[in-house]
Amino acid sequence: MEKHTTDAGAINMHDEMRRAFGLLSGKWKLEIMWLLHQRVFRFGELRKAIPGITQHMLTVQLRELEADGLVLRTIFPEVPLRVEYEITAKARGLTPTLEALMAWWQEFGDTLPARPEGRGRKANITKKTAR
Repeated sequence: MEKHTTDAGAINMHDEMRRAFGLLSGKWKLEIMWLLHQRVFRFGELRKAIPGITQHMLTVQLRELEADGLVLRTIFPEVPLRVEYEITAKARGLTPTLEALMAWWQEFGDTLPARPEGRGRKANITKKTAR
């Protein structure tokens, strides 16, 4: 891709696209955005919906998405405290992109090699044998 810089004030689309990619880069951000595109989630629901993500990583990714204006965090002053996450109107602008990715996957997904499930921490279950 060429850098289109004709004068000092011109927009460099390569740099702009790098900024756009950076908003959604990270191991979990696209999956979080996909889920929030479907409906509003509470933190625990998101954690259960994303196998392998740790509580810490989900918190980090949600905070970054919130800081970038893509996720809205709403706190309800109830006992126990209820916190909900949803995508913003700005993030809804990504709907055509998510739909295009889904269409691409439906067409080509079964032609791609399967990857082993290696994401996140796995439970360390040890079985004690009876003596």
